[in-house]
Amino acid sequence: MTRPSWAPEGIDLDRPSASRVYDYFVGGMHNFEIDRELAQMIEKFTPNVAETMRANRDLLRRAVRFLTDAGIDQFLDLGSGIPTVGNVHEVAQARNPEARVVYVDIDPVAVAHSQAILEGNPLAAVIHGDVAQPDSILAAPEVTKLLDFDRPIAVLLLGVLHFVSDESEPAAAVARLLEVCAPGSYVAITHATSDGQPAEVLEAQKLSGRTSTEIVLRGRDEIATYFYDWTLLEPGLVHLPLWRPEDPADVGEHPESSGAYGGLARKD
Repeated sequence: MTRPSWAPEGIDLDRPSASRVYDYFVGGMHNFEIDRELAQMIEKFTPNVAETMRANRDLLRRAVRFLTDAGIDQFLDLGSGIPTVGNVHEVAQARNPEARVVYVDIDPVAVAHSQAILEGNPLAAVIHGDVAQPDSILAAPEVTKLLDFDRPIAVLLLGVLHFVSDESEPAAAVARLLEVCAPGSYVAITHATSDGQPAEVLEAQKLSGRTSTEIVLRGRDEIATYFYDWTLLEPGLVHLPLWRPEDPADVGEHPESSGAYGGLARKD
């Protein structure tokens, strides 16, 4: 296989990457045949998985546009994956060229690819970090250089907390991230759910163990606690297509089939 320029040396191209599988599902071009093979196996169990992941990415874009229009010019995107196909820096900097973005991902494959993609963008950076270890993220040089927590900031936790095991205490990690944010800050969260999911979805969850990051499905009530006492904006914590759709047709007849909830809250 010819190694493309966005795939740095040292990346194992013979093992699927969760980030590249996600990239494939959302229509990106930063993936390989080994990633597509795993994605197709998952699709056999859950034919709507690509739709779910695209719904998550669509919510990301809508949220970033809302936040930028609300005056937010700095973003901490945790569990970012590979920044491609309309990611945070593209959407935010299209509206405000001075917007600053730090991406964080636990997957070294995603980080290496991201570093290559972001080269030449001084207002966007990526670090290797675990959302379950927030203090190390907050102390990273890229974070302290680009982001000012004395000013309002957007913390984005889209599609990442379901990769944090119960033993790693995701609620405590989120609490630490939120407590350092200035008033006027926002947090956006999306999370895969076990609510109303058929057996084939639960079976597909096991396939996530083929990558380095296994999925933990949680219920709406537990997900809601991650927002703590921040003010949850309308329409609240809802199935992904229901969060401020740009066109009613985008919701579809069964928004619950997205298999995930999403919401945005503000620190007053």
